[in-house]
Amino acid sequence: MTNLVTKPAPDFTAQAVMPDDSFAELSLSQFRGKYVVLFFYPLDFTFVCPTEIIAFDAALPDFQRKGAEVLGVSVDSQFTHLAWRKTPREQGGIGRIHYPLISDLTKRIARDYGVLLEDAGVALRGLFLIDRQGIIRHALVNDLPLGRSVAEALRMLDAVRFHEEHGEVCPANWCEGREAMKPTVEGVAQYLTKHTP
Repeated sequence: MTNLVTKPAPDFTAQAVMPDDSFAELSLSQFRGKYVVLFFYPLDFTFVCPTEIIAFDAALPDFQRKGAEVLGVSVDSQFTHLAWRKTPREQGGIGRIHYPLISDLTKRIARDYGVLLEDAGVALRGLFLIDRQGIIRHALVNDLPLGRSVAEALRMLDAVRFHEEHGEVCPANWCEGREAMKPTVEGVAQYLTKHTP
């Protein structure tokens, strides 16, 4: 999985359930020119997964304001995705989600991204930040019981955008609005002198 960072994101074409409950065939390449947050989750109708899916949905306006689209993927069919969307949250469903949920029934997408847990036949909680040219800039994978931080995904998107715009690099715990560093020995020395006890 980590060997994908700095490389072109593996393209795919697959069925998805869309925000309006319709089915559509989506290709990753159709999002070229935008940032993409592509995240894998194990299965519909599970426990940690809805918390992540709903959290990404709540933050969707923030991602879109920064030029990013969010895509969720699991090994379920688009029909199961739709049934889960139509199940009320108080009954274990996810309700209306405003980004596509992609079906990876063949498990090819998860395998191509290196997150398929072969023994279980489901994807680990992989997250990939893909830039506007289709290059993977950030990758993260969690074990099945460990939910991800949507705030960290937004922070990494901010860091990629900042670096592209300003050419500076983002130090540990950098957040939008904070000082970054010039990628030189002098730049690092100045930053450390200023920001370490």
